Amino acid sequence: MSKEGMPIEEEFTGWRKILWPIHNFELKKFLPMGLMMLCILFIYTLVRDLKDTLMVSKAVCGGAETLGFLKLYGVTPSAILFMIVFVKLANVLEREKLFYTIVLFFLSFFVAFGLVLYPLRDILHFSEDTILSLQASYPRLHWVFPVIGNWSFSLFYILAELWGSVVLSALFWQFANEITKVKESKRFYALFGMIGNVGLLASGSVIIFCANLAKSSATLDPNTDAFGTNLFYQMGAVLVFGVILLGLYRWMNKNVLTDPKLYTPGEGTKKKSKPKLGMAESFKCIITSPYLLMIAVLVLAYGVSINLVEAVWKGQLKELCPDTNDYNAWMGRLSLTTGAVTICSAIAAQNVFRKFSWKVAAMITPVILFITSILFYGFIMYKNSVGSGAELMGFSVLFLAVLVGFLQNSLSKGTKYTLFDSTKQMAYIPLDPELKVKGQAAVEILAGRGGKSGGAFIQSTLLMIVGGGVKLSSLVDILGTIVMVVVILWIISVLGLSKRFEALTAEKEGKKE
Repeated sequence: MSKEGMPIEEEFTGWRKILWPIHNFELKKFLPMGLMMLCILFIYTLVRDLKDTLMVSKAVCGGAETLGFLKLYGVTPSAILFMIVFVKLANVLEREKLFYTIVLFFLSFFVAFGLVLYPLRDILHFSEDTILSLQASYPRLHWVFPVIGNWSFSLFYILAELWGSVVLSALFWQFANEITKVKESKRFYALFGMIGNVGLLASGSVIIFCANLAKSSATLDPNTDAFGTNLFYQMGAVLVFGVILLGLYRWMNKNVLTDPKLYTPGEGTKKKSKPKLGMAESFKCIITSPYLLMIAVLVLAYGVSINLVEAVWKGQLKELCPDTNDYNAWMGRLSLTTGAVTICSAIAAQNVFRKFSWKVAAMITPVILFITSILFYGFIMYKNSVGSGAELMGFSVLFLAVLVGFLQNSLSKGTKYTLFDSTKQMAYIPLDPELKVKGQAAVEILAGRGGKSGGAFIQSTLLMIVGGGVKLSSLVDILGTIVMVVVILWIISVLGLSKRFEALTAEKEGKKE
């Protein structure tokens, strides 16, 4: 409530209510939190793009084919182990010390990687001859040995993945939920996302700048490791933004959490406790409810399809850009474009939800993936038949395939962060309270994990079955078919879920009347 007793939502009018519903006295609390998210996403984008560059373009005998094995057998078990350690630390450390401990651990590794592990990679890693020998002896494990042989790159990949889930989800949002009131969260949280995407734009620009600067310095001294210089610059940026993140968190604890006008212990947003369902209980909960099953299909379909198309695209990008800095610059452009698409999509989403139905909003992401997948896989199949150097419409077929895949990734991710996530959350609203809580927890546990690892499982299994140095691009007929089937099932689920969603919503509104 305001001083005059007017509800806080009514104190803003016009554009201020839409774009900046923040009171001046709240800036002391809101801006540091928004900048914290910006720093976290800035670092995440840098290390995320570097991890792909390292494994696909820089690793000895590496390639996009290694990513499925890393995600399935590296990231998944590491995430489980890390969360066990996180819970144990949370039991013995205060919240503030826990934040410093976790963030400093990640920052220390990233800096040590740039200063020590990467420069000593030739000493620490398996030699190319050793990896080639192992691949020849065990052809079905061909793409596993680059993961093991380039172990420090693999470790960087795993920790880069964990930064997002641990620091953003487990640290930032827990902190935000604890210190933000429910009324504030309705105005703050959407803007946190907008500010965070500014970090995505900034990081993409920094990646491109560092890659080009490193290439320029290498032209002056041919003996310089251009990518090593690029990595040094980017790890320096990670350290700077990490220190800013820690400083902002410290400032919040000293100046905001001690201000009764901005924070009162126990008045933060309280999420409904979610039941801790095991895998069997989660499966039973979903399979017995057609409504939840359709939501689960949406989540699974996105995770599987985006993983399959993204991995193939990264392999094509390596073929187009054999230079590691050029590859990294493309990844920076992807992050920059995705950030811009997400911001534009967030603005457009308000009009989509206001003027069209839930079904229309939910269909946008799968339709984009379906159309662009046809073009993407079509270009690769054509390239495989005529050769990479063949031209079409004045451009090489390889370049066109990479360009379509680039647009596919940025558009699908941008709409996923806005339209897909919003419609998914809206779908839970008309459910009864018990099913809403249990169902959402079940979908997150089963479909969430399955979506993230499903694509990796398909890739790694196909590569092991075929064996040898087979590339993902040579399997596009199989992968493309799988993606088409998955996205069609996604669209069918949207259509079915839409009818049930509208019926439940009408029934709920009828009861209120």
